[in-house]
Amino acid sequence: MELLFVSLASLLAGFVDAIVGGGGLILVPALFATYPGASAATLLGTNKSASVWGTAFSATQYARRVELRWRALLPAMALTLIGSFLGAWLVTLISTAFLRKLLPLVLLAVLLYTLARKDLGRAHAPRYAGRAEAVVAGSIGLLIGFYDGLFGPGTGSFFIFLMVRLLGYDFLHASAHAKLLNVCSNVAAIVLFGLRGHVWWHVALVLALANVAGSLLGTRLALKHGAGFVRGVFIVVVVALILKTGRDAFWP
Repeated sequence: MELLFVSLASLLAGFVDAIVGGGGLILVPALFATYPGASAATLLGTNKSASVWGTAFSATQYARRVELRWRALLPAMALTLIGSFLGAWLVTLISTAFLRKLLPLVLLAVLLYTLARKDLGRAHAPRYAGRAEAVVAGSIGLLIGFYDGLFGPGTGSFFIFLMVRLLGYDFLHASAHAKLLNVCSNVAAIVLFGLRGHVWWHVALVLALANVAGSLLGTRLALKHGAGFVRGVFIVVVVALILKTGRDAFWP
């Protein structure tokens, strides 16, 4: 029954994550509630090891249907991987308590900006090309990859928001590009968790299958309904992240 419960949570997480990110908002609490005696590192490592497959599957589906800007994306993927490793290394040296209180405020600013700009992310009109686009995309990858390794919550939402705001992508194209960057940041974390023995591989395998199934449904809905649908889900997920991270920070 425990495995069935977390598998259903992984299915729902894959569905949400495929559209706009934020699947960890569902699966991580489910793992902590189901296995209260396990170490936090083991549950986080198991979550990453399962969800990365759904994210990777979603990324391949987007790549078949959405035009990806590979000249900007490939350097950004490499820099995301580097940033994630640096963040994961730094978290072993410093406290991230200040980020716990800062995060809901940053997310609130993202939400208010998105609501105020009703046309934000509805039209796909890239602002840069060539080297300039690669520099901006790479900067986003390095920054958010570093954040993911250091702390993590809301990574997918930050990738999407910055691509919409800085690169001029619509929400659908931003989500497609963000999936590939998210895979890179997750791989870095999985390597570190795996080397330290903080992954339940037998559980992660079952959760990965459920996550991929949810990812398939979420990706199809996003591709069918387009940028407006993704924007709506983005707003819902950011609101949920604000409530969750705000409660964790100020009412633990």
